[in-house]
Amino acid sequence: MPDATSAFPQLPALPGVGYKAQHFTDILNDPDPVGWLEVHAENYMGDGGRPIAQLRVLSERFAISVHGVGLSIGGETRLDPDHLARLKHLCDWLDPASFSEHLAWSTHDSHFLNDLLPLPYTKDTLSRVADHIDEVQSLLGRRMLLENPSSYLAFAESTFSETDFLAEIVRRTGCGLLLDVNNVFVSATNLDYSPQGYIDAYPLDAVGEIHLGGHDEDEDDHGAPLLIDSHGREVVDPVWALLDYTLARSGPKPLLVEWDTDVPEWPVLAAEARRAASALTRVLS
Repeated sequence: MPDATSAFPQLPALPGVGYKAQHFTDILNDPDPVGWLEVHAENYMGDGGRPIAQLRVLSERFAISVHGVGLSIGGETRLDPDHLARLKHLCDWLDPASFSEHLAWSTHDSHFLNDLLPLPYTKDTLSRVADHIDEVQSLLGRRMLLENPSSYLAFAESTFSETDFLAEIVRRTGCGLLLDVNNVFVSATNLDYSPQGYIDAYPLDAVGEIHLGGHDEDEDDHGAPLLIDSHGREVVDPVWALLDYTLARSGPKPLLVEWDTDVPEWPVLAAEARRAASALTRVLS
């Protein structure tokens, strides 16, 4: 496996957005578009049709990041060989600048669960996740990035902190990390710890991409704040502030604005990307 400090796939240190098909024409006609686009792998595993044709056009103009949501990296069973084969086919023809997946599981026996479920941070989990990452990187012939989850509970059996767990995954596999600062803020609020302290402990030298997104606010049964990682609204000010805190320590990184539900018109999403560009400008000044 490659050393985690060697070169990452070359996404530019610019703002990008998660691509949605309704924005195709707007993106191509925008005189000042974003620096790169992210697509969800599972939406482009077919052999043809309009989605593939549009992605081919976009890939001629933009760097593309492929973000998986269905590998179930943390699942107890082996990775689905058919899913892996389709993922490899996509990465072979598209040759994306980056591929990433989640530190989560979504499979049980032959069933796929439509959610990204958390994991206990134990030696057994560490070994399983590392083996799965090794398999993915060997098959794809490229380094993958692993994304930190948004958490709503903590496992009593965990023997690693999340940041130590991720650092050890990087050491064992040579993978990189995708740091989602909204997930950090959501988890820190729900589990009552400092998001800045989390960033201070995070292996920032392994980060190849940073994500931002919106979340919804609720309360738990005891009236305490409960944040839900929804990707269905604008990024809130405290998450932008946490991004500034992160970039001051990491230096410039590719920044992605995610907006996956209640998707707005293109000018609204483009405005969020411009705000991300301003964050990058501040760290460079």
